[in-house]
Amino acid sequence: MKNIVILNASPRQTGLVSQMLGIMRDELQAMGHRVEWVDVCRLDVKPCMGCMKCRESLRCALPEDDAQRTLAKVQQCDALIIGSPTYWGNMNGQLKVLFDRWVYGMMGERPNGIPIALHKGKRAVVVSTCNTVWPIGRIFMQTSGVVRAVREVCYWSGIKVIGSVQKCGTRTHGQLTHHHINRCRKMARRVVRK
Repeated sequence: MKNIVILNASPRQTGLVSQMLGIMRDELQAMGHRVEWVDVCRLDVKPCMGCMKCRESLRCALPEDDAQRTLAKVQQCDALIIGSPTYWGNMNGQLKVLFDRWVYGMMGERPNGIPIALHKGKRAVVVSTCNTVWPIGRIFMQTSGVVRAVREVCYWSGIKVIGSVQKCGTRTHGQLTHHHINRCRKMARRVVRK
């Protein structure tokens, strides 16, 4: 049994990102895995001050809020599933603020400045949607911009992104297709595979 954290950065609880993450959660729970669901947009998280004190103290200088509590869950998990709608070809702001606050808990640093990945061996899947029609949404890196940005955070943390589920054109095609539903189930199974 694995412990999986799902970070749902969608502000829409019934939107397509939330639906896709819900399919993955259900698939993982049916397989007997423990799933912790985090609604990122409902967290009380102050923005990072950029003080860099966390690099030395290995703790955030800001008073404890949901950033530290959610990081503790990620530190204990075996795998992550991260979902965000596309905002300007990137993850949404709430997810970015959370990642900014986690830097000390995701990667360390040698005295010479070389990063140390703190989550080696963990796996992740990224889920993203955008309003831009397909294939323009993919060509101009809308959903793939989210995947790229999340992959960057994961890479330096030692987390291997093993796949993604991307859906463009949600404004005119606001329903999940069988293709997307099956891909969600497949990615859920892949993220816990040995």
